[in-house]
Amino acid sequence: MSETQGTAILVPGRLHPHALERIDAEFELLTLEQADATLVTEEMAAKVRGIASMTVVDAAFIDALPNLEIIANFGVGYDAVDATHAARRGVMVTNTPDVLTDEVADTAVGLLLNTVRELPRAEAWLREGRWVSEGAYPFSRGSLRGRTVGIFGMGRIGRAIAQRLAAFGLPIAYHNRRPVDDVPYAYHDTLLGLASAVDTLICVAPGGEETSKAINEAVLKALGANGVFVNIGRGSTVDEAALIRALEDGAIFAAGLDVFEDEPNVPEALLAVENASLLPHVGSASVATRQGMADLVADNLVSWFVKGQPITPVPETASVTR
Repeated sequence: MSETQGTAILVPGRLHPHALERIDAEFELLTLEQADATLVTEEMAAKVRGIASMTVVDAAFIDALPNLEIIANFGVGYDAVDATHAARRGVMVTNTPDVLTDEVADTAVGLLLNTVRELPRAEAWLREGRWVSEGAYPFSRGSLRGRTVGIFGMGRIGRAIAQRLAAFGLPIAYHNRRPVDDVPYAYHDTLLGLASAVDTLICVAPGGEETSKAINEAVLKALGANGVFVNIGRGSTVDEAALIRALEDGAIFAAGLDVFEDEPNVPEALLAVENASLLPHVGSASVATRQGMADLVADNLVSWFVKGQPITPVPETASVTR
């Protein structure tokens, strides 16, 4: 029998099928319709030692499981998990970095190109027969040539985006909570300062209170009328109403968005503007990458219960021991 067999892992809500298969094979799999503390049965409270999730896991849900040891989050962003409370409770939290870095960086570059060169609209022109009936698609007003890129969030994904865009011959600058020692790009200690220095701003920042609506009217105004904004991080980092106004009024040139404030509900006003390229949160959504993320969720659980340490702990719980 496996060392993990019989250890109860709770999956609230949906989870990637491959992760479910791995967990079911290695552990005792329990499921719940959603991560609601009122739905936790006495049996679950007594048995559950781990959670695997891609949903909100709040303090109340953590506290409803007194024997909980680990929360394995599906995704590199883990703002849906109250990791600070988990740390206080001595509960490990893990996420799935690295395996999705290149996929998301590729998507960011593709979204930027779509935004400035209007590639989806050009394809629609062809498919609708307008190339035949009306002639060539109009020249795109935007281009990557001559642009300067600012990256908000120089973590793993930010670095990968920067490397790709540097190969395009574009100057790179960035804003983080603090400078990163081993990158050659110009650092700005405020987001407003970064936006003032560039004309293309890519947001890769995580969600949470610290970054909530950080991309606001002042930042967009600083980006300027030639400014392009791309968000591949979290919808919560943007004041969506201010962004819509900036697009409608021409305060910025265009925006490319893969994430939104209230997914999957995209405001009609965003759908209506022609200077926005919109994707349905597909940054890491390839079969290979999502399977790799699913494996890392399961591997973190196995490593915790077999070796006493996870593979990819989040910073808030890095010091938690079993």
